[in-house]
Amino acid sequence: MQPPSSAVTPIVDTKIQEAIQFSRQSPRRRIILPYHKSNADKMHRMFNVIQPYSYIRPHTHITAQKTETIVLLQGAVCFFIFDETGKVLEKHILRAGSLAFGIDIEPHVFHSFIAIEEDTVLFEVKPGPYDKNLDKDFALWSPAEGTDEAKEYLDELYALV
Repeated sequence: MQPPSSAVTPIVDTKIQEAIQFSRQSPRRRIILPYHKSNADKMHRMFNVIQPYSYIRPHTHITAQKTETIVLLQGAVCFFIFDETGKVLEKHILRAGSLAFGIDIEPHVFHSFIAIEEDTVLFEVKPGPYDKNLDKDFALWSPAEGTDEAKEYLDELYALV
C-alpha cells in the first residue's frame, strides 16, 4: 500500500478496512499501511495488518540499532522473546482493548509474533531510515520465510499459545 502524500493525514477506518482486505489476499497474510512518506524518513509510522499463520521470522535489530513500539488496535497476537539459541524466554498475549495491548522492544532482543485473531491490526513505530538489507538481523536458528521448515516452525509457535 502507498503512503499518504498530504502533510496532514487523518487516520480513518476506511483505510484500515482496505488494508485488512489486502492482508486477507496477500500470500504473506499481512500488509503494511505506511504513514511515513518514504523509506528515508527518520521516524516510521505504520499499520501492520496481519492474519493468523503469517510467518514473521524471528529477528533482532543489532545492525540498525532500532527500538520499536507496537500497539494493538484490533485483534490479538502472541509476542515471543527468544534467547540467542532460539529458546522462548517470554511470551506475551497482547490484545486490543485489554490490560496488555502493546510492547516496546529495545535492540538486541530476538523477537517475533503471531496473530491469534483474524484481522489483527497493530500500529508500529520505529526509527528510519529503512534499508531492507540492514533493518532486521534474522535469527540464524530460525527457518527462512517461504520454506517448509518455516511452516513447521510456525506450527510449533502456535502450539505454545
